[in-house]
Amino acid sequence: MALDPTLVGRSYPPSAVHEVGRQKIAEFADAVGAADAVHRDVDAARAAGHPDVIAPPTFAIALTLSAAGVVVEDPDVALDYSRVVHGEQRFTHHRPIRAGDRLVATPTIEAVRSVGGNDLLTTRVDVATEDGEPVCSAISMLVARGTA
Repeated sequence: MALDPTLVGRSYPPSAVHEVGRQKIAEFADAVGAADAVHRDVDAARAAGHPDVIAPPTFAIALTLSAAGVVVEDPDVALDYSRVVHGEQRFTHHRPIRAGDRLVATPTIEAVRSVGGNDLLTTRVDVATEDGEPVCSAISMLVARGTA
């Protein structure tokens, strides 16, 4: 079933507050092979001009993936997740994510289209501090493969 184009522009409520910890940043940096000391050492981060350790750029996926889950679970979207593959991911950062941040993530449906019998759903998740300071945006495209 084709996705409904009237879904474009639909926004969802912000996620619960996610507090970013130094340990989680270090674990993520280890997992992705980010060796820079600014991800683990407060002094190194401060020497580089940051108030605390900073996360690798792709750390945002830890917040944005679960926040975008509300889109996939929306019955109006009617996406057959058993047929979904991840088609694209990109981030736009306004500043680094850092230890001590208290972040919320707000998803929006950016685009829906059908190509070659496949449905493409593009979401944007805006990440901000709980006080409203923009931190980053994540754009994800999911491809629901057709049955043919």
